[in-house]
Amino acid sequence: MDFEAAESYLLATINETVSRRMPYRLERMRAFLSELENPQERFPSIHVGGTSGKGSTSMMIAGALGQGGRRVGLHTKPHLSSMTERARIGGVSVSEERFGILLEEMMPAIERTTQSHGRPTYYETLLALTLVYFAQEQVDVAVVEVGLGGRLDGTNVIIPLVAAITSVGFDHMDVLGDTLEAIAREKAGIAKPGVPLVVAVTDPQALEVIRDEAAAAGAPLVDVNEVARVEAVRIEREAQAFDIVTQQARYTLETRTLGSFQRRNAQTAIVVMELLPQALRPSQAEIEAAFATLTIPGRMEVYPGHPTLVFDIAHNAEKSEQLVASLSERFADRHFTYVVAIGSGKDAAEILRALVMLPSNFVFTTFDTAGRHASNPLRLLRMVESLGSWGRCVADPVEALSVARRSASANDVIVVTGSTFLVANLREWWLVAA
Repeated sequence: MDFEAAESYLLATINETVSRRMPYRLERMRAFLSELENPQERFPSIHVGGTSGKGSTSMMIAGALGQGGRRVGLHTKPHLSSMTERARIGGVSVSEERFGILLEEMMPAIERTTQSHGRPTYYETLLALTLVYFAQEQVDVAVVEVGLGGRLDGTNVIIPLVAAITSVGFDHMDVLGDTLEAIAREKAGIAKPGVPLVVAVTDPQALEVIRDEAAAAGAPLVDVNEVARVEAVRIEREAQAFDIVTQQARYTLETRTLGSFQRRNAQTAIVVMELLPQALRPSQAEIEAAFATLTIPGRMEVYPGHPTLVFDIAHNAEKSEQLVASLSERFADRHFTYVVAIGSGKDAAEILRALVMLPSNFVFTTFDTAGRHASNPLRLLRMVESLGSWGRCVADPVEALSVARRSASANDVIVVTGSTFLVANLREWWLVAA
């Protein structure tokens, strides 16, 4: 099977979130992996969940683990450019050729699983492919990001060395619940007996729920707030520097990864790494070296110019608030033009409520992605007008960015944000056009 055929097969499964024969739970994922001879049991892993920050934290951990010559797998979602990004070793995505071969090898297991539990979904198949790839390549360790929630997420079949919850906020409320406590309970479902659970959650009620769930599961809870702190923050033009102080060491970090939220993610990542067995634990020098070269596409990714351009995925209220805080820190007293598209299932009102806190205007647009739908740009425009801001609608995303650039002054900042799909598409276009 070539990559195009593999991609077509997977896209055809994208709306199969549940099977008619089985409700939304983990039995199918376990059965599927059993048919594949349980690849997840053939390497040690680290499990990272949370509403926001889990992808960045996963990349920080994987980068540091790879500094000492370890063979490190990384699974994150969603991807920006290609499905192959879901399965990375040493920061390099699986090749398209290997991707097609892997899926072809998995087809008998897919067919057997379909007979007993219904066809594995897009997400389940991509996750299983990743785990098979890591097992075949004999990675030393894999960092696995939770897809959605935790308790019922497909990744929750792994038994990690350490697990982490980076934050709890309002997102995917149709699945996880409409209170922070309910969402926290779902995310705490990754707690497992004897596995340390690192928690960076700040909301007291959500944290209390996680404590209770961790205790019930027999998972030792480690509160990031109690064991690590950020000191000596220095914000530079295209980088930031800060110290992370733990009970074991002081880490002096310099990174091109901008944003106040990334300092929080760095705290979490370092606490996770300090809990790893000695054979896998990166040294202080390895951690500092990893941060010096770290890049996280689509998260406060800045391209200086006149005007400056920023790409940042902010598809829920928590990410939107983090974006605003980081823009305020990095670009004080500047005017912002947001180029925005938001998925139809998202809480657009809360996302926009945060963005209008800065001096700004908007260009609303859309995206065209299989199985996903964008909110009506005119509806978004009416929302920001009701919040006291203003903007316009431009259906084509590339034209929307062009309109924003033409109308901005040299000192303005243009921020492409909202949906992952919009940020991915315009980022890819920009890198080619620039």
